[in-house]
Amino acid sequence: MAWQRTLARAVEAEGVGIHSGGHAKVRLRPAPVGTGIVFVRTDLGVAIPARAEHAKDFSFATTIGVRGAEVGTIEHLMSALYALGVTNVFVDVSGPEVPVMDGSALPFVQMIKRAGILEQNATFPEVRLLRPVRVEDGERFVELHPAEAFHVDYRVRYKAPVVGEQQLSFTVSPERYASAIAPARTFGFLSEVKSLKERGLGRGGSLANCVIVDEHRVLSGKLRFRDEFVRHKVLDLIGDLALLEYPLRAHVIAHKAGHALHVAAVRELLAQPESWELFEPERVAPLTVHPLAWEPVVQAAAG
Repeated sequence: MAWQRTLARAVEAEGVGIHSGGHAKVRLRPAPVGTGIVFVRTDLGVAIPARAEHAKDFSFATTIGVRGAEVGTIEHLMSALYALGVTNVFVDVSGPEVPVMDGSALPFVQMIKRAGILEQNATFPEVRLLRPVRVEDGERFVELHPAEAFHVDYRVRYKAPVVGEQQLSFTVSPERYASAIAPARTFGFLSEVKSLKERGLGRGGSLANCVIVDEHRVLSGKLRFRDEFVRHKVLDLIGDLALLEYPLRAHVIAHKAGHALHVAAVRELLAQPESWELFEPERVAPLTVHPLAWEPVVQAAAG
């Protein structure tokens, strides 16, 4: 069987919120069986379960909120928790945004590994697709297809020649995620910086926590992967799909999508109960996997 998991001990980190620009602290705490992932605004005393129904803002990040309390930029942490199999955890946040750290999920993977993962001897079902589900917005789309594993095909295309068209096909496992996806950093285009600032976004963004590009150059130094842009989109997708609350067995195909379409796919799936079923798979030992091509050895500051 698949098992529910929490952390063996509490662990914390701090940094800047990429959009608010404010200082933020995050603390991960063990949680009992059946808790799920729950964000706690410690400054407001409000708990926000990480569910698709609570997602409400997708402006360059994913935000959840209840009763006027919100937590933004949750997707990188959610991605790490989901990919490493942590099902029950309290996430204490001191303000309205999770710290961006280095712009990737790697610091959160390191936090989870420092804390240790504890199996809780309670089973946890997975969602298995019975028929395809699709959401679209013009040429952008996300499709979920029946499959025996959680596999992602993601394609992006940008006008900037330095990025161009990139595609990644990836079967998600904890080991491969930690080395091939988690280190991929968030990115932005120099031409968008002014408009982001005018909208009150990106106030904490810098070359230290975001890959910045203009049409022909990467301004923030050497890339961690030559296709780092699409790898980060896969990272975001995994974090947004985690709002389903259950592990997903599906072949996910995404084309030029983003946070809004990622979450729309979760909501559409939940709205079509005839398209999926809950099942409890046999428990298996972790797979030994080989790294993808171009995987670097990435060092990040301890978070």
